[in-house]
Amino acid sequence: MSQYRVLIDANDEKGLVHKVSSIFYNHDLNILSNSEFVDKENNKFFMRSVVDGVVELEELKSSIEKILPNNNSSVKVISPKKKNIIIMATKELHALGDILIRHEAGELEANILAVISNYDSLESLVKKFDIPYITVSHENLERAEHEQKIIDAIKSFDEVDYIVLAKYMRILTPRFVETFEDKIINIHHSFLPAFIGANPYKQAYDRGVKIIGATAHFVNNNLDEGPIIAQEVIHINHAYSWRDMQRSGRDVEKVVLSRALKLALEDRIFVYANRSVIF
Repeated sequence: MSQYRVLIDANDEKGLVHKVSSIFYNHDLNILSNSEFVDKENNKFFMRSVVDGVVELEELKSSIEKILPNNNSSVKVISPKKKNIIIMATKELHALGDILIRHEAGELEANILAVISNYDSLESLVKKFDIPYITVSHENLERAEHEQKIIDAIKSFDEVDYIVLAKYMRILTPRFVETFEDKIINIHHSFLPAFIGANPYKQAYDRGVKIIGATAHFVNNNLDEGPIIAQEVIHINHAYSWRDMQRSGRDVEKVVLSRALKLALEDRIFVYANRSVIF
């Protein structure tokens, strides 16, 4: 017996849950878990099911597609396996280190193919985990040339499911984002959409905020405005300097990024209209 994840994104209509469940029954599949959501404002239906049994994946996918509304429907039938990821970082080690430790502990359904950085500062840390470290320096290179070198390094691997920006502190060009569309996950050291851009903790301090946080999101061509995956906040008070905020914020950043990555690896994210549905 094997387990499969079935992801359905379609326009909503009456009886979809019953129709899909009947297909599972007709294929002698047992439903282990099931979640669904209807966005009534946009007439969108989302469903994530985990089933087990013996089935031909394309046949199951085709059977489900036939009972869905004709327009804007998507069905994925996934046989769970470890996904391949590449981590990009600059000099900060807290977010990267947390992912490496969770991976070492077997908490992530992932193979870390490599860590890519524009500095060699983190190489000694990464090598402790026996993971390849690739330095692609940006020194004396135009941005386009530097990014092409990174793209070449990523494409040297056969299959990459996600690219994780663990405090990679360079803005990506539209060309890079389009090359890896819907595959780039970033952590932003702020509770988006507040305090976008450089040094958000200084911005937050100047504004006198009483909570700070972090946001993990998919990267698109609008700076720090991609579909949000996970967020968290902590309470602070007037005694915090902006550097105190930064230190506390790093703890939030690493937890939120690892949480978002885990959701992606387990196929729990649906993205539409720059929003996300998380099961």
